[in-house]
Amino acid sequence: MIDLHTHSLLSDGALLPSELVRRAKVKGYKAIAITDHVDASNIDFVVPRLAKAASHLSRVWKIKVIPGAELTHIPLEDINSLARQARQLGAKIVLVHGETIAEPVIPGTNRKALEADIDILTHPGLISEEDAKLAAKKNIYLEITTRKGHSLTNGHVARIAKKAKAKLVLNTDAHAPEDLADIEIAGKIALGCGLSKQDVKVMFKNSQALVSRVS
Repeated sequence: MIDLHTHSLLSDGALLPSELVRRAKVKGYKAIAITDHVDASNIDFVVPRLAKAASHLSRVWKIKVIPGAELTHIPLEDINSLARQARQLGAKIVLVHGETIAEPVIPGTNRKALEADIDILTHPGLISEEDAKLAAKKNIYLEITTRKGHSLTNGHVARIAKKAKAKLVLNTDAHAPEDLADIEIAGKIALGCGLSKQDVKVMFKNSQALVSRVS
């Protein structure tokens, strides 16, 4: 299992980075990205600490830990600059909190995120085919999620991504221990949103490729 979207108590998660990684390793994870929620108020505090934790934990526990950031509910005009800042501060993977139907995300966030230098557009809700084509063109991954609420539009995301030839990854958006998913349940959730077994294999390979890209 590779999970490129999780949260620690450095934002709204329940666990220290060390416990999050430990639980992921016990669950069979090969790689995990810690991508705490950031905006202009906390990005300079959170990202360097995740970078420090990821470096140490990767070395001592033999699991790939990737420091990242999820830009969340921020003004559209801030997305591009904060994505650049996250990378400068040590984020190896940059996510933007997409237009999930479960939260009042600013309309236009998907498009602005895809115009920026990011890696994953998380739970993009009722993403348009035009935006999915932009994701494909820029090699930005769209997320299938196991998280309740956000997962309500997985079927739409899967269908539009296939039509637009955009790449998919599956993540948990874990905030607590019970949110972490093993490879078996992750695969079942992917099949449940209309992907074929071959699609699921490709999606898991996409996660591997993204880990290689950001390492």
